[in-house]
Amino acid sequence: MAVIRAAERKGSPAIIQLFPWTMHFQGSEFIRYVVSAAHAASVPIAVHLDHCIKLDDVEKALKLPFDSIMVDASTLDEEENILQVKSVVDRARELNITIEAEMGRIEGGEDGLPSVDMGTVLTRPEEAKNFVQKTGVHFLAPSFGNIHGGYPAEGAEKSWDLPRLAAIGELVSGSTPLALHGTHPVSDDLFQRTIPLGVRKINLNRTVRDDYTGFVAKNAGSLELTVLKMQGVEIYAKSVERMMDVLGSSGRY
Repeated sequence: MAVIRAAERKGSPAIIQLFPWTMHFQGSEFIRYVVSAAHAASVPIAVHLDHCIKLDDVEKALKLPFDSIMVDASTLDEEENILQVKSVVDRARELNITIEAEMGRIEGGEDGLPSVDMGTVLTRPEEAKNFVQKTGVHFLAPSFGNIHGGYPAEGAEKSWDLPRLAAIGELVSGSTPLALHGTHPVSDDLFQRTIPLGVRKINLNRTVRDDYTGFVAKNAGSLELTVLKMQGVEIYAKSVERMMDVLGSSGRY
């Protein structure tokens, strides 16, 4: 609800992302509701399944009305990653489902996403080009020092290898936009510096959620549930609106 409200107010396209956890905990009918609500909006809003690691979950997702799915085979070796992603891309094309994949390995974990502790594998630009050509993937999530679920004290500025991201973008972003994972905490300026390098899909979790969860934690015992929900969604929407302004998507539709 917050993403839809923000997108309509700002005249911005948007993507609502769910985890495979949602398929198991809230079920297929909930996903159909989310897709129906998103597609009924007055601006383009897609519904995406993020970090679909298990093949059984991929199979289930392909039977649901997702607009896009991230097939995360980054824990496999490079050739197995290519083969698995390509097989899904070929099937998804017939269903008009967009596929995102991860080349390299992004460290860490977050709510709904298991922690990856196999060690970071940074994406090599030339191999990213090969990966895109062989798989036909529609979005590429590169590993360039970005981390899921929080950064060391030095922050994302010290962790990110922007020259590497630029080299990847130069080779692949003409045909395959880049997806940015591992975005908390990240400064507005750093977000903006990635866009000229080929990033077109930016995943936001705690960056837009923290004000909402803080409000709920503070007021859950004192406000009626209906009031808590209405005010909480509005706070969440304002956080999303702010980031639409920061990222330049406001007024693009």
